[in-house]
Amino acid sequence: MTAIPTELAVLMVGIVARQAASPTAQLQAALDRPLPAGALLTPVHGAFNRAVEVVLTASANTALTGWKEQ
Repeated sequence: MTAIPTELAVLMVGIVARQAASPTAQLQAALDRPLPAGALLTPVHGAFNRAVEVVLTASANTALTGWKEQ
């Protein structure tokens, strides 16, 4: 095995460190993190049909709104 010159090794480490700190590398690292399977299709507001969720939670009937407290 042949060792590389020290100056070349230092140069390569510097390049790798700069690339790892780039916004592109940080975004790619965030994309590579695994998400829970349920989070893949879940909308931010938590209801798959926002209009139905508003109707159910606006109702005075506790049978319809009680699920949210559980």
